[in-house]
Amino acid sequence: MGIVNVTPDSFSDGGRFMDQEGATRHALRLIDEGADIIDIGGESTRPGEHSEVSAQEEKERVLPVIEAVRRLRPDAVLSVDTYKAETAREAIHAGAEIVNDVSGLSWDDKMAGVCVEMRCGVAIMHTRGRWEEWQSLPALSRDEVVPLVYRELQERVSAALRAGIRHENIVLDPGVGFGKRLDENYPLISRLDEFAKLGYPLMAGASRKGFLGQSIAARTDGPSPAIDRRLYATLAANTAAILGGAHILRVHDVRAALEAAAVADAVREAAESD
Repeated sequence: MGIVNVTPDSFSDGGRFMDQEGATRHALRLIDEGADIIDIGGESTRPGEHSEVSAQEEKERVLPVIEAVRRLRPDAVLSVDTYKAETAREAIHAGAEIVNDVSGLSWDDKMAGVCVEMRCGVAIMHTRGRWEEWQSLPALSRDEVVPLVYRELQERVSAALRAGIRHENIVLDPGVGFGKRLDENYPLISRLDEFAKLGYPLMAGASRKGFLGQSIAARTDGPSPAIDRRLYATLAANTAAILGGAHILRVHDVRAALEAAAVADAVREAAESD
């Protein structure tokens, strides 16, 4: 899943693809590099510096890009990164097929109904609290992280099924970086296979995130690398996620991720055949 942020403030590439033409070119480039899905978002949820936007502004950012990519690449699989039901409905009408909701359908009580109505795919992500709370949440021990995320993802899935979302339309994401601080994210990657017990495909999104830079700094006695210089760390996290059972990687650097995934898949296949 290649990331297209039509935002001025996303943590990695905010402002780079704010105009429709630039964002569309970027989406096409990611498709040409091998992305299976393009995830188009119009509001950043970066920790500590989030600026909420209205549904109208979000739609003005993402709908023209979705329409343009759908027109130019009619076979592309498109996802809209939103927690707003109004944006989700119009994005599906415009040509998206998946709603990627960072709130796990919990920040807009109309979202589940829209996903039922539109019969779309749904990525249900775990978020611990809302973005304005992330800096003040109590720390979790390593042993607490996975049980908490597992339990709350299970609750979100149950709510989705009760609303009428079909089992086969759901993908789960443990929400690396969303309400989890730095080292709290590593249990989610190292024990990703435990989430397979919930019975759904798994998505992982560690690309360029802050906990990767923190680990590099702590273990090399050097500075945390700049956001756009965390490729190697991202590939390590992606490989670990695949070996743990991830089916979808949400990434900025598609070509590099594709090559790492090819090797990780081969390792998994060898292990399974053994």
